[in-house]
Amino acid sequence: MNVERDSVSLGEFTFECGETIPELDVAYEAYGEFEPEGPGEAGSNVVLVCHALTGSQHVAGRHDDAGTEGQARAWWNDIVGPGKAIDTNEYYVVCANVPGSCYGTTGPASENPETGEPYGPDFPPVTVADWVHAQRRLLDALGVGRLRAVVGGSVGGQNVLEWAKQYPDDVDRLVPIAAAARLDAQCLGFDAIARRAITSDPDWQGGRYYGGDHPDDGLALARQIGHMMYLSKASMARKFGRRSAGRSTPGPFPTDPAADFFPYREVESYLDYNAETFVDRFDANSYLYLMRAMDDYDLGEGYDSDADALAAFEGEALLMSFTADWHFTVEQSEHLTEAFEAADTEVVHHVVDSDHGHDAFLVEPDHVGPPLRDFLAEGVAGRSLSDVSEGDDPDRAPVHSSLFSS
Repeated sequence: MNVERDSVSLGEFTFECGETIPELDVAYEAYGEFEPEGPGEAGSNVVLVCHALTGSQHVAGRHDDAGTEGQARAWWNDIVGPGKAIDTNEYYVVCANVPGSCYGTTGPASENPETGEPYGPDFPPVTVADWVHAQRRLLDALGVGRLRAVVGGSVGGQNVLEWAKQYPDDVDRLVPIAAAARLDAQCLGFDAIARRAITSDPDWQGGRYYGGDHPDDGLALARQIGHMMYLSKASMARKFGRRSAGRSTPGPFPTDPAADFFPYREVESYLDYNAETFVDRFDANSYLYLMRAMDDYDLGEGYDSDADALAAFEGEALLMSFTADWHFTVEQSEHLTEAFEAADTEVVHHVVDSDHGHDAFLVEPDHVGPPLRDFLAEGVAGRSLSDVSEGDDPDRAPVHSSLFSS
């Protein structure tokens, strides 16, 4: 697989909040060969993939010796690659790290050229719209105009939706997976607790911790809260149950006096392991910034409705949701489907019967891959998406369980 790994300087960048930084570097990876659109063609073969909250540009393949620390393992390697759902033999696939992150694109941990020190809390607040504007400018620098598709899961799905608002004429097909027009109150509450875990850590120091101790305990707790949001009761019961982890010394956190008497359980061990590995690869300020961008996102902001926000988009859309996902629910995807329909967009909502929770879009390639592959190739008429189950309204895009579930 032909892979390009690089960073592009976009020069001065003004954020939606009105603040400007003198230089925005955007790290990206690109796979496959770019085929520009020719005269009379509808678009190029470019597919833009948008990563989730703490993901990176490293969506496929391996590069253990490259510069994306902690991301040697690609986050969607089962979906992107030669002969896979997003086939790099056919498509030129681009994934860009978003502004505010810490995987090569300018963010709070980056050096402020005006001071020579990390930006820290002086970095401008970022929004999903800022991510889209940075992606558009990156694609311009790569010589890419119109896109075959924009695909993404979780907050990456919100990134996809924002393309329909900001650049509706630049993309033919949209695929928001496990996404919603906005977060609900429960998710906003969990995210608020996670942020407070970081800002309550004495080492956070108002975000100016670079050069000293980092708020690792607060970031670890925030990540554990996030993991609990991504799993379902059924998946946790299957993976952990009430089993003991088989050792008496818990992970990185202090314990209560009775800890030696009671078992240290597998679910605790899992959370501690993921917390420890996460703090080695991610920046606490970036976590705060990106979470704020996700929480603040509202598709209909500035419009009378979500449908009005999508009205200028004239392509096709595939929405995918998962039955046990309580972070971004099937009902929220159905609301988005209705908004696309009200905007006269050809749309299909593909519901996967899964007990994996929000993480299903990452761990169920056999269910995600076939409808995605067929939609990229044929739109809503794709083989996996054209069947309307008995009882469905034939005038309405189908909502159905996965055709590939066991």
